[in-house]
Amino acid sequence: MIDLHCHILPSIDDGAADLSISLAMARASVADGVTALACTPHILPGLYPNRGPEIRRATQQLQLALDQNGIALHLVTGADVHIVPEFVAGLRSGHLLSLADSRYVLVEPPHHVAPPRLEHFFFDLLSAGYVPILTHPERLRWIDSHYESIKKLVDSGVWMQITAGSLIGAFGRNAQYWSERMLDEGRVHILATDAHDTKRRPPILSKGRDIAATRIGSSEAQHLVLTRPGGVIANAAPSSLPMPDSVARSASEARSQEHTLSGSGGQPSRSRDWHTGSHRGTRGGMRGLSEWLRRLFG
Repeated sequence: MIDLHCHILPSIDDGAADLSISLAMARASVADGVTALACTPHILPGLYPNRGPEIRRATQQLQLALDQNGIALHLVTGADVHIVPEFVAGLRSGHLLSLADSRYVLVEPPHHVAPPRLEHFFFDLLSAGYVPILTHPERLRWIDSHYESIKKLVDSGVWMQITAGSLIGAFGRNAQYWSERMLDEGRVHILATDAHDTKRRPPILSKGRDIAATRIGSSEAQHLVLTRPGGVIANAAPSSLPMPDSVARSASEARSQEHTLSGSGGQPSRSRDWHTGSHRGTRGGMRGLSEWLRRLFG
């Protein structure tokens, strides 16, 4: 498995308090079956003023410590980036970090109140060539009243990452309900731990994967924790990756509509590329991804 959301870097945010906890989290991740992990500390000005260069150095230092202690875990850089002004400019300058320097970026919105112009924010990111991954939507206090907006974001090409702990009830009944509903409706792309320590919020991904498998099947559960996370690290286009059911249906309906328009003499809409919501699979892309996974973890 690959964990794309983990606060494992020591003494940098509200995650691991020191190196000993980071090492304990890494050992727990490996024991759980994780082979690669994204270091994703908060970037939140005023509270966690982390910057790309510091996160890179901290990731390199932790990787060295893992190697010295014989912990077989491959780290990549990233961040749990809160919505801030000039988001795209921050990514391009390196102040903000995407996952493994790919087109994919974790985005954390405000927890208690839905931000204004949320769809416009994500549209700007998509238009700039990034694939935003909305972190733990099932835990947002405002999901009950704004679920239609979440669905629209999925349809537009925004990815959704739910927390493994939500599926086992670690964040309460409401988060468990929404995590299950989003899975059942085929609106989840990534499952991750969002781990912060080894006790209160430990890095346990397999339990969430196993629960997901009982609801959506083992194949899609594996896509949540390996295929798509591997594609993210490889910077693969979404069009080369298998998509959740609702996204695949949406793409199929769009292609059917274009075919109908073309057949009736109308002008089909311009085919959308990866950053505007098209998710057409390609065999060549999947072969390349499989080869990459074999090289990295084989």
